[in-house]
Amino acid sequence: MKKIKENLLTLKDLSVYYFTGEGTVRAVEDFSLSLLKGEIMGLVGESGCGKSTVGLSILRLVPPPGKIVKGKIIFDGVDLTSIDEKEMKRIRGKRINMVFQDPMTSLDPLMKIGEHLTETLIVHEKITKEQAQKKAIETLKLVGIRPERFNDYPHQFSGGMRQRVMISLAISLNPDLIIADEPTTALDVIVQAQILDLFKELRKKLGLSLILITHDLSVVLEIADRVAVMYGGWLVEYGRNTEIYDEPLHPYTAQLLKSIPNIELEDQKLKFIPGNPPDLINPPSGCRFWPRCPKKMEKCKLNAPRDIYLEEKRLVKCFLYE
Repeated sequence: MKKIKENLLTLKDLSVYYFTGEGTVRAVEDFSLSLLKGEIMGLVGESGCGKSTVGLSILRLVPPPGKIVKGKIIFDGVDLTSIDEKEMKRIRGKRINMVFQDPMTSLDPLMKIGEHLTETLIVHEKITKEQAQKKAIETLKLVGIRPERFNDYPHQFSGGMRQRVMISLAISLNPDLIIADEPTTALDVIVQAQILDLFKELRKKLGLSLILITHDLSVVLEIADRVAVMYGGWLVEYGRNTEIYDEPLHPYTAQLLKSIPNIELEDQKLKFIPGNPPDLINPPSGCRFWPRCPKKMEKCKLNAPRDIYLEEKRLVKCFLYE
């Protein structure tokens, strides 16, 4: 009998606002989805759509003036929105960790990479310096960094190798979940492929779950089991990577797919989505995508579409499927 995987993370009606002097930015609204244990999920959308805010919310690290105003973040049976900061610190780093976009600004340039790792291990695992150094070297080996580079400084590494250091920091405490926020953006395509292969290999070896946040749909289709597409703070489509690629339901997802260059076509013209992402202080009435949508109807301008589940884990937010 096939074993049914359990949900590691469930977001229920998550809403996150930034209260600024110019007005309230509705960065994330009524966002709901679940992540299985051992699953890789891609969270994709244009810049400013709210995807990084979702990642920071899971760690309860939304910067001021941002605030989680509604919803639940249930991690391994515990609602993270209801626990105090002391308990959250035990989960943050130890059970959930994050890989940030720019490793150069995330690493202390005055600390050797070995010191970054040993300090993290000593603080969280209460082990001796010698034990921490031994475990740090083993962790670096897992991400393809030779032990003799233990005492090198961040500036002595290339961009791809610095990202490997960041990944080693994220996995050093054997977390259940890693959130990777644009981990390949500043890297060339060859190094991007290496980092994606590394994530797949670590999932296989360590059994961890991964949320990969990116604006590049081609990246998530390569690595993710499931894909969540965001637009204007909303989750507009969610499904298996093959479903998203073979049969995109939301017009925004279809437009994103068309904008991916195909290197096999010689005379291909680059396609783009006309218009601009919505202002989340004053979003358009009705559906937030209608000003750019090739399939808009009159009711799209007046009413917000509801979430439609075509299957248990196949969601679309669009009037075309009512």
